[in-house]
Amino acid sequence: MKILNLKINQFGKLKNEEINLKDHINIVYGKNESGKSTLLKFILAMFYGLSKNKNGKIYTDYEKYTPWQEEDFSGKIKYKLEDGTSYEVFREFKKKSPKIYNEDLEEISKNFTIDKTSGNKFFVEQTGVEENLFTSTIVSMQSQVKLEEKEQTSLLQKLSNLVSTGEDNVSYQKIMNKLNKRQLEEIGTSRSQDRPVNVISKRLKEIEQEKEYLSEYSLKKYDIEETKQKLENEIKEQQINLEILTQKKQVQDEYELKQEKIKIADNTIREYNKKIDELKNTKQVENKKENKDKTIIPMIGLSILMVLSLLLAFIMKNDVISAIAIVVIILSMIYIGYTQYKKKIGDYNQQTNENVDNEKIKNQVEIMLATTEKLEKENAEQKEKIEKQYKEEIEKIRNAYIGIAPIKVIDELLTKENTKVQIEAAQNKIGENKLKIQSIGLDRSNIIPKLENLASLEEEQASLQEEYERLMFQNEAIELAKQELEKAYYQMKKRVTPKFTNDLSSIMNHISDGKYTNVKLDEKDGLIVEIQNGDYIPIDYLSIGTIDQLYLSLRLGAGTQISGENLPIILDEAFAYYDDERLGNILEFLNKEYSNRQIILLTCTEREKNILQEKNIDYNYIEL
Repeated sequence: MKILNLKINQFGKLKNEEINLKDHINIVYGKNESGKSTLLKFILAMFYGLSKNKNGKIYTDYEKYTPWQEEDFSGKIKYKLEDGTSYEVFREFKKKSPKIYNEDLEEISKNFTIDKTSGNKFFVEQTGVEENLFTSTIVSMQSQVKLEEKEQTSLLQKLSNLVSTGEDNVSYQKIMNKLNKRQLEEIGTSRSQDRPVNVISKRLKEIEQEKEYLSEYSLKKYDIEETKQKLENEIKEQQINLEILTQKKQVQDEYELKQEKIKIADNTIREYNKKIDELKNTKQVENKKENKDKTIIPMIGLSILMVLSLLLAFIMKNDVISAIAIVVIILSMIYIGYTQYKKKIGDYNQQTNENVDNEKIKNQVEIMLATTEKLEKENAEQKEKIEKQYKEEIEKIRNAYIGIAPIKVIDELLTKENTKVQIEAAQNKIGENKLKIQSIGLDRSNIIPKLENLASLEEEQASLQEEYERLMFQNEAIELAKQELEKAYYQMKKRVTPKFTNDLSSIMNHISDGKYTNVKLDEKDGLIVEIQNGDYIPIDYLSIGTIDQLYLSLRLGAGTQISGENLPIILDEAFAYYDDERLGNILEFLNKEYSNRQIILLTCTEREKNILQEKNIDYNYIEL
């Protein structure tokens, strides 16, 4: 892959710049603060976009390179892949995704994956290289050049990492140490003390003992709750029964009231019939008795008087007395005759009056008979009506409670006698159950404080158990990660380490003019180098300059393995601390070993230009 052209409308301090790059070595010269590092960032931003995340920095890259005044925050890059296809990418940095054109200038932006976070992934799909991998191998920024003595340990570690894992910022041993430390500090082991898992295990045992002591109260509570629930259910059932019985009682009361009215009507009918009988019989009997009394009593009295008068005249034999007796007898006979006459007249009048009274009685009887017949008919109809209404009302009650109470219970309540007694029994049962619930409530109030303690223990236990399981899951995850990391590490060592140690040996031989020829990775001492007498010494015995050359060369070597494309090598002030001899050696090495790669050197001196001219190495010179 080769970058052909860069057009910068405005990006950071760069404005209206157009740069043409050639196939092999390109020197971009500029004084300090002229924008060389900005140019490197522009190339990365064209391929990968400009991040708006701070990632621990004070300002985001977007904020850092946004122009202060101009609005045309954009640029374009042209490049060609190994298969010969060319592309142009125009990007407005305020927008997430760029416009991508093929060599026929057809927009093909939609042919690539568009990520919601990072935008269009065209360059990753074309090269297979993510931005972090790109910048950790074939690109060296000015901030990454570390030649001071105090950085030697860090540089050696990067070399060791690169040889053993293929990544200069990935240390197997450091990762393992961090995992072990995290495992110990955040989780703990069976042999540790006062670590999270130890503290939780201890507390869980204590809780279990306390729960065992309080468990009897828990069982008692369940019995109380079960009894209370049973009583409440019984109350509900009795209340439903009471409702049914109360409604039934109301219907019965209305029915009995109507029945009383019918009974009153029946009594009235009976009274009428009795009156009729009395009217028919009583009057005639009284008249006969009265007449008989009126005639018999006077006749008896007069007869006695006449007998006594005759006896007195016969005994006394006195004319005066006899005359008086005769007069008395004559008067008595006259009176008897008069009485008989009067009786006949009275009997005649009585007969006439009785005939009149009988006619009245007859009329009255007929009226009363008609009234009685009407009352009897109305009463019979009323009886039938209230019987029907009673049955209908009872049926309504039955239908209203079907589904609320069992049908068998409803029918029993509606058909059973003594409704009032049943109501009293239901009310008594409800009262008894409520008293029992109150009593249970007192027992419960004594148990609750103990159960609250049990409940809090159970909550704490559940929380601790959840935390314990989380720690165990985390521990298993770390153990699995360690196992997989160990497998990956040894597989990487088999695949990567031989390649890098061979590359290191070749590079070391070249830059040391044959002084050091063989480099190896030792488990104990790390990287070691073979000296001229055949002995091996740790690589940290070498000068920092030599180590830095090794590190840079090894990174470039790693860059050849990351993609099917021969990606450009971009170095920003990478040789600032090299002396002329070492600079000459590295430039020759780059020219020879990477003859098929585009190399872009960003520098603030003319040393690279002069040395390339001295060695007759062709280059393209660009001045900012």
